[in-house]
Amino acid sequence: MSTSHYPFTAIIGQDEMCLALKLSAVDPLMGGVLVMGHRGTGKSTAIRALVNVLPKIKAVKNCMFNCLPSEEIGACSRCKNAEKLVSEYKTVPVVNLPLGATEDRIIGSLDIQKALRSGDKQLEPGLLASANRGFLYVDEVNLLDDHLVDLLIDVSASGINLIEREGLSIEHPAQFVLVGSGNPEEGELRPQLLDRFAFSVDVTTPENLEERVKVVKFRQEYDDNPEAFKEKWLSKEMALAKKIRAARTKLGKVKVPEQTLEKIAELCLMLKTDGLRGELSLSKAARACAALHGSLSVSEEHVKHVAVMSLRHRLRRDPLDESSSDTRVKKMISEVFD
Repeated sequence: MSTSHYPFTAIIGQDEMCLALKLSAVDPLMGGVLVMGHRGTGKSTAIRALVNVLPKIKAVKNCMFNCLPSEEIGACSRCKNAEKLVSEYKTVPVVNLPLGATEDRIIGSLDIQKALRSGDKQLEPGLLASANRGFLYVDEVNLLDDHLVDLLIDVSASGINLIEREGLSIEHPAQFVLVGSGNPEEGELRPQLLDRFAFSVDVTTPENLEERVKVVKFRQEYDDNPEAFKEKWLSKEMALAKKIRAARTKLGKVKVPEQTLEKIAELCLMLKTDGLRGELSLSKAARACAALHGSLSVSEEHVKHVAVMSLRHRLRRDPLDESSSDTRVKKMISEVFD
């Protein structure tokens, strides 16, 4: 288990954000997490701390794409053509995409030095290669250039990264959970990218005096002696990692009762969400929530627990309704379920 970051279980007062990250860890195919809030609210800390509680993945040894040894479909060309694959357990990658990153740095480029030295055209892997089967974190995602937004949308939808450079055409698996954070005062996210996120989480500064004191106290304790602080929280970190691992195993067996599915569809219908991505996202989130709580059947409580962060970013703007998205979702939840 990685001990290079602040403990995930020591984060105070950001329960919704932590829940969204845990659910994405249980079901990585569900979609990404968008975390919007002011500076200094623990967004980056929580996302980087997530690596501490993610169960290790089985991958091909020395494979730059973290290919799964037992699967040929979606594997890179090297793993497909290898006679024998040696596997190992690796820490789940959590890759940071810096705001000023170029397209070549993100998707990969031609290895110029090798091309000049030997004439071989080989790929110089980018950030998407490193993030395969892991998390790609984009801070200030609302300031990302439009062409990079389009690129991330295409790759996250297909799970394949295609690089075409100087006569070289190569593709590799690029399945990752996209986690974006930003400050809403610095601009809004493009609707095409916003719709791709399974969860939208609003993070605010704690208004409870006790919570604020505890945050400062914990942070000072961590800064004074990081190793001692992480050791203090190690048992809770391991317990959460075990819980996520068990939920992943159970996820495929979790069922959504017909009546609950009808309630989900009714909720999205009354909220007038565009398309069917709202129903799909909410039902997947509720399944992951049920698995995390050790249940094999999705209950209405599971749905209500994740509905706001699954739907708040999918509502149409109503000029005649000045209430917030949260208020509108909560009002419809009470009408549909209660």
